[in-house]
Amino acid sequence: MDVFVSQYDWIQRSRETLFRYCETMSPEDYVKELDSFGGDSIRSLHVHVVNCYRGWLGNRALGKPLAEIKPESVPIVREMREIFMETDALVHEFLNKFKGNWDESTLVTFRSGASAEFTALWLYTHTTTHEFHHKGQIVKIGRILGYIPPETDLIEPEIQVVQK
Repeated sequence: MDVFVSQYDWIQRSRETLFRYCETMSPEDYVKELDSFGGDSIRSLHVHVVNCYRGWLGNRALGKPLAEIKPESVPIVREMREIFMETDALVHEFLNKFKGNWDESTLVTFRSGASAEFTALWLYTHTTTHEFHHKGQIVKIGRILGYIPPETDLIEPEIQVVQK
């Protein structure tokens, strides 16, 4: 079993629950910017998560020239799902490239001119935990807007009864 592929599968399942929740919202609420969240909307947080995966795993680790996505280019949840499907493919490409080489480092140079090396394990851990951090914020914004969220933490596996 590839533990990181399995882990990402759980992340995708949790994200699917979050998308179903977002689909219960009005399109206006999905894009509504809240001052109490620094002007962020649920949509802008989703885009921010995608851009994190694209920036760290795509641009830096895989060397792909991926442009940053702008929130206003994604008006509805269905289109956000499509962008996350592209992101899923990117994550799987990253997982395949670094499989068994989690200590391999990527040199990153920042706009300030400073640079640092990050291991593949750090890059994967950073991007996935970053998504869960913002998932919590999305659920909180939904609550503020009057939507009751489902359980969005990692969903437990279905229990199957085995007949002997």
